[in-house]
Amino acid sequence: MPRISADTVAEHRANRLRALLDAGREIVSSEGAEALTLASLARRVGLSRPSLYEYFRSREELVAAIVSDALPEWADKLEDAVNSASSVPEKIEAYLRTELAIITDGSHGAVVALSAHALPDSSREQIRAEHERLLAPLVGVFKTAGVERAALRAMLVHAMVEATSRMITPGRNEHNEAVIATLLDQVVHGLDKPIG
Repeated sequence: MPRISADTVAEHRANRLRALLDAGREIVSSEGAEALTLASLARRVGLSRPSLYEYFRSREELVAAIVSDALPEWADKLEDAVNSASSVPEKIEAYLRTELAIITDGSHGAVVALSAHALPDSSREQIRAEHERLLAPLVGVFKTAGVERAALRAMLVHAMVEATSRMITPGRNEHNEAVIATLLDQVVHGLDKPIG
């Protein structure tokens, strides 16, 4: 029987799965989505391919697991950010800054690259549901503020945040803050109904 590195077998498996998902994200971040294979993951974590098959039967299953793993964590961060602010403009700012941090931290690009690959329909449906959860805190803020078509506007704001993320440059703090301030102004004051 293989040695376990935790108090229980279940805890060992959970720790191993966490290490596999993190290593998979690292491979994609550093080498690109095409570099992620079961063989490359097994080499990275020092597992045999048969041992890896206990966790993932195919590359598609691995990709779906990595994508599905990241989205709830991001959704929780966004929800926490919105809940920690008090006024509507502060909630919007907290959401936008948190989403920008998620997009620019490196792992987001890996997950986006992976989600573009062929996945089973069940995985795509799960990812779609989790993606809607990412927007839910902003939709809620918009609804509270009486903004019409809150879900559509949240999707459009998400697109603006993605565009903004491409203008953020590490180390250029003054520039980055000006870009973020412009985004905030557009979202808060560019709506047809003043909020705040």
